[in-house]
Amino acid sequence: MEKTLNRIHPVSDPEATYFLQVSWDKDLGTGFGIILSDGQCAWTGTVSEAEISREAADMEMNREKYVEELKKALIAGEESAGKYNFAIS
Repeated sequence: MEKTLNRIHPVSDPEATYFLQVSWDKDLGTGFGIILSDGQCAWTGTVSEAEISREAADMEMNREKYVEELKKALIAGEESAGKYNFAIS
């Protein structure tokens, strides 16, 4: 299993710092687990392969392209800094 951990500053609260951990087995496109923490609380979830396919279809985007965008937004870290915005609600 592979994991990444990134620090994010959401646009909804730019002074706050959150930590985003994403874990996956073979490929992000086969589903992944996610943990979001503000240092005091943590929220966990999973995204299935079927949910990824549904979201790509909803956005009228090629599935492979959608998975590439997910990788850039969730696991690329510094190389994608400033290209993606996160909002916490």
